[in-house]
Amino acid sequence: MGNISELAAQIVSLCTFNGLKIGFAESLTGGLISAEVVSVPGASACLEGSIVSYSNEVKIRVLGVEESVIRDFGAVSEQCAMQMAEGARRVLGTDLAVSVTGIAGPAGGSKEKPVGTVYIGFAGSGKNYARHFIFSGNRDSIRLQTVEEAFNIALDNT
Repeated sequence: MGNISELAAQIVSLCTFNGLKIGFAESLTGGLISAEVVSVPGASACLEGSIVSYSNEVKIRVLGVEESVIRDFGAVSEQCAMQMAEGARRVLGTDLAVSVTGIAGPAGGSKEKPVGTVYIGFAGSGKNYARHFIFSGNRDSIRLQTVEEAFNIALDNT
């Protein structure tokens, strides 16, 4: 987790230097992203919070993901990741927000969305998008790869 810790420190440094507030909406990572950021001294200068939206109900009720998005595209989709990021930015009142949703396994995958399918959303800086990834490995490995890519996306937009 050395690289992840370094990336978290870079996010705190850059967000603090640029006067930006950041927040997260986490599904498959269950709080790992925010835990890594919080482990960095001085994180309180930029981290507003993180919403662990593991269930579809929390995605809809708290983050404002449209029920039709869950129904038509699924919770593991580009559309859901984008709405999760937008919702986290709105609810937490941040400049930037990153969201993650995916299938860490070992069960839950399908032919269309195999285990390791992850979408990472971003909202802020006049941008709103999601990227699709297919990670390999076991549940822990997929979750850690997701954290690393979420940090990379945050850094690319800070």
